[in-house]
Amino acid sequence: MSIIIWLILGLIAGFIASKIVNKSGEGPLLDIVLGIVGAVVGGFLFSLVGAAPVTGLNIYSIIVAVIGAIVVLAIYHAITGRRAVH
Repeated sequence: MSIIIWLILGLIAGFIASKIVNKSGEGPLLDIVLGIVGAVVGGFLFSLVGAAPVTGLNIYSIIVAVIGAIVVLAIYHAITGRRAVH
């Protein structure tokens, strides 16, 4: 995938995951970074259970990336000491 597709997927996944986890978002830049990392983590986790990883800019990949981003956000909040749910 091109870098632009990864950025778009990261922004979408990070935004959705931030809204699910803490309702306020982390800011656009951190949402993108956490979303991209989440896409990688989600792809890895899905690969472990035999499912397809991120395949492009489609609904399935967004779901995989959001699940991964939620995991990453939970770890991020545990490390930084911020509350996950307000």
